[in-house]
Parts: sequence; C-alpha cells; structure tokens
Amino acid sequence: MNQVLLYASIFLASVSFFLCCYACARVGRLLNSVKGLEWDTVATLTGDIGTIKKSIQTLNNRINGLNSPKLNDELLQYALKQQSNVHDIKKNNIGG
Repeated sequence: MNQVLLYASIFLASVSFFLCCYACARVGRLLNSVKGLEWDTVATLTGDIGTIKKSIQTLNNRINGLNSPKLNDELLQYALKQQSNVHDIKKNNIGG
C-alpha cells in the first residue's frame, strides 16, 4: 500500500511539474506577442470594438422591432379595417 501511495505522489508531482512548465511557456509566448503593442494601439482597438458593438446592437434592435408583436397587431388591425372598407363599398353599390 505504501508503494502505491509513493508512486501515485511521484506521478502527480511530475504531472504538476509539466503543467507548470506548459503554463510558463504560454505566458512567455503571450509576453513575446504583446511586446510591440503600445497603449495607443490598445485604446484605438478598444474604441473600434465599442463602435462595432454599438452598431450591432442598433441593428439587432431594428430587426427585433420589425418582428415585435405590437407591430404585427397594428398591421392586422389595419388589414381588417381595409377589408371592412372594401365590403362596405360593395354593399353601397348594390341595388342602384
């Protein structure tokens, strides 16, 4: 039983060591990739992302407004009113 615990702890220690080395390598790659990045560039990118996000939200609001139940109800009422007006005109011309 003691040997199983010894081998299990050695295995877990070696796995954690390799994971630590992997994390350090990823952090090193990240630092190398942002080495030439300046704060002005970051600010410009942030502003551009905000502008794009706002225009997408505006577009989504327009699309959702076209499919709103309120608009559909208004269109249905308008169509029924137009249809009833057509029937009223036909009734008035009979018997003339």
